[in-house]
Amino acid sequence: MSAARLVHGYEVVIGFETHAQLSTQSKIFSRASTAFGAEANTQACAVDLALPGTLPVMNKGAVERAIELGLALGSHIAERSVFARKNYFYPDLPKGYQISQFEIPVVQGGAVSFFLGDEKKTVRLVRAHLEEDAGKSLHEDFVGQSGIDLNRAGTPLLEIVTEPDMRSSAEAVAYAKELHKIVTWIGICDGNMQEGSFRCDANVSVRKPDAPLGTRREIKNLNSFKFMQQAIDYEVRWQIEQIEDGHAIQQATVLFNPDTGETRAMRTKEDAADYRYFPDPDLPPLVISREWVERVRSEMAELPRVMAARFVNDYVLPEQFADAITSDRSKAIYFENFYQTLWQNLGSQSQFQESCAKGASWAMVELSARLNTFGVLISECPVGAETLAAVVTRIIQGQINHSAAKTLFDSLWVASGTEISKVNALSVVDSLIEAKGLKQINDTGALEAIIDEVLAAHPKNVEEFKAGNAKALNGLVGPIMKASKGKANPAQVNALLLEKLS
Repeated sequence: MSAARLVHGYEVVIGFETHAQLSTQSKIFSRASTAFGAEANTQACAVDLALPGTLPVMNKGAVERAIELGLALGSHIAERSVFARKNYFYPDLPKGYQISQFEIPVVQGGAVSFFLGDEKKTVRLVRAHLEEDAGKSLHEDFVGQSGIDLNRAGTPLLEIVTEPDMRSSAEAVAYAKELHKIVTWIGICDGNMQEGSFRCDANVSVRKPDAPLGTRREIKNLNSFKFMQQAIDYEVRWQIEQIEDGHAIQQATVLFNPDTGETRAMRTKEDAADYRYFPDPDLPPLVISREWVERVRSEMAELPRVMAARFVNDYVLPEQFADAITSDRSKAIYFENFYQTLWQNLGSQSQFQESCAKGASWAMVELSARLNTFGVLISECPVGAETLAAVVTRIIQGQINHSAAKTLFDSLWVASGTEISKVNALSVVDSLIEAKGLKQINDTGALEAIIDEVLAAHPKNVEEFKAGNAKALNGLVGPIMKASKGKANPAQVNALLLEKLS
């Protein structure tokens, strides 16, 4: 649980409910398609509408995706869980009830850990339960009336509920991003927020330190991380102003308007008793054997937190750096190949471990800058992981400096229309180094000759340095690098300069 951060003397308390649409091809209780973008009301069958004589049948794929999430979050997978009817009337819910889980959900407990700046945070989970989605009310294209599209009705969802552990909008957004990473990494949800595949509801309240929890208001259907932070910040300010003006906060469901940057009440917030939950008579209890759980576990890809821990252990990376590399599965796979190739190129374990973090940091900064500049995904990167590892290998071995490496990287980025194989990546890089004259000058005699010329030409800098002005050294390093056309080994230049000036 997070430490309190006060806003105008109040502690902010935030809990999340996230609806993740599961990546099945058919709906949770019928064979109707879940494909996005179909013509309205063409993917709603008799079962989705609960027409007389129809019976729901559980989608096995939806259950397996729920198991995967539970395993990914360290949760308890219930051996027996129960479906219930959640009764309420709304135009896009033709049944008059939603099939969900109430008393015994399929996923219980667990936690999501992430970094907020340099600080590691953990948010506890209450549960994740399976349920069906409702349809969608359409207002924009109808004058004076509304339309109903029931294509989403029956789409499988996992509702993931947290404890009220978050204490700022920044922390809430970091949690949401981490959960988004996890569900997309394990492949149970495509994470498309614009299409409604990953929808977040934030329960926000404020209180004085050590006071009981305040009355919460639920901000519904936040479909971007940017709007999520804006909505929470506005709601916090609004609640504090209301309390300071002597008004009591009323429990409510609110919507965020990104055009005005404000939240507005949509309806009074219901409690569980208002929904009159009772076990669905058409669905037997869901029974999940330990064997089924272990089979799902054996088929899952390595989890991001497990991979990050391995990167810390095997590649001697800082924990936060490893967490950043595993923020996306494509990025993680790219850097896994990068490290493995770097290990093979260097051969020496000690040299690899001493240089890995520094080399990887350079590679990540340069790669990220180019991907952002050109708007390219890492999966589409024209410079392969093995080729980038070859560049870093030559940096570590002292054959090129960082300035030359950037020039080399630029050439590889442009020239990599043809695939450079893993086998010849080093030879291709070496050929470019020779062709472009980028090889670093490591010869002590050659460097001393350049340094002596620069010292003779800059007597004032020499005098200032000897008088105690350490910054005067920079006025000598620049001309030396220029005289060497950027090829001098910077570390060696500094060492030789200090030796001569001492």
